[in-house]
Amino acid sequence: MTSDLKITGVEAIYLRLPQVKEQCDSGQDALLVRVTTDAGIVGYGEVDSNPMGAKGVIEGPFSHTTATGLAHVVLGEDPFRTEYLWHRMYRANIYGGRRGVGLHAMSGIDMALWDIKGQALGLPVWKLLGGGFTSSLRPYASTLFGATPEETGDRARRFVDQGFTAVKFGWDPMGQSEALDIALVREARAGLGEAPDLMIDAGLCYDAKTAIQRARAFEPYRPYWFEEPLLPDDYVGYAKLSAASPLRIAAGEEESERKSFLRLMDEGRIDVVQVDLTRCGGFTEAMKIASLAADRGLPVVNHGFTTYLNVAAALHFLASIPNTLGLLEFVVEEGTTLRHHISEPIQAVDGRVAVPEAPGLGLAIHEEGLRKFRVV
Repeated sequence: MTSDLKITGVEAIYLRLPQVKEQCDSGQDALLVRVTTDAGIVGYGEVDSNPMGAKGVIEGPFSHTTATGLAHVVLGEDPFRTEYLWHRMYRANIYGGRRGVGLHAMSGIDMALWDIKGQALGLPVWKLLGGGFTSSLRPYASTLFGATPEETGDRARRFVDQGFTAVKFGWDPMGQSEALDIALVREARAGLGEAPDLMIDAGLCYDAKTAIQRARAFEPYRPYWFEEPLLPDDYVGYAKLSAASPLRIAAGEEESERKSFLRLMDEGRIDVVQVDLTRCGGFTEAMKIASLAADRGLPVVNHGFTTYLNVAAALHFLASIPNTLGLLEFVVEEGTTLRHHISEPIQAVDGRVAVPEAPGLGLAIHEEGLRKFRVV
């Protein structure tokens, strides 16, 4: 599919709250990618990475044919040619961009191109992807653990009161001791009650033996899954854990592009594949990752702890694949407010989040918020 449109600008916009806490909360700043066309259609994407590193990958000049700023690669091109431009970007930055920040940067551009394509055709992205498997998803409230088990329980009760039927807690202070770890999970379950689903994100804090012990210790509290207990490259450890754990093992947010996901699936033997549209290579690569997971009988869920752009992208993506769990990661971290300023909110109604029907990503960006929080 081609069009008469031409890409006239690619801009990486770094946004940041005035005060940023040193915690694992990627919603405190954001890197948005704005792609403009000669027809006046503007598409937005997002990159969840080292923001200034990704900005350099996008806006940097031509160096040589395998180390090129990505904007230079796509300027003047037809934004409808998403597959072609994905491979052009990959090839033009292959020297330093085969994994990590290079793929993250590509993700933001690719997402913006699909947004443009949908707006130009008057169709939501999920229709362009051939989707329609669902019209809504069940959100799970995604948050950090409280500083104490008791605070974690209080948070759980608040989210249940807000109507969530599933909640995920993650990262610090998990990993400090066995007693604390068990207490955190116990109080999370106590706060949720019996019916809601509980997810546990360990935040890369264990070795395989310890993770197996924790999975067994957590089992009485019925976690729906046990997420990222190991370092992402510990494929041997993941295989041992997956074989011994009574809980589903979920991972994938650290991966970029399909070959790294293949290692996690085939060597690590994980149970739930977590795909972040702002890191994996955008829609173009995410659809391939989902197909590889489906071939292996594995379900796919989204990852996202940043802005509503990521949430919108996930809704389109998950509606376009057959192998979802029907769940949507939905960031609710209470101390983070940036996402509320840069776009219209995405909200749950009666315990469900609707897949957008508007053209493109279907999300209105607030220019005033971009100006207020823009750093560079």
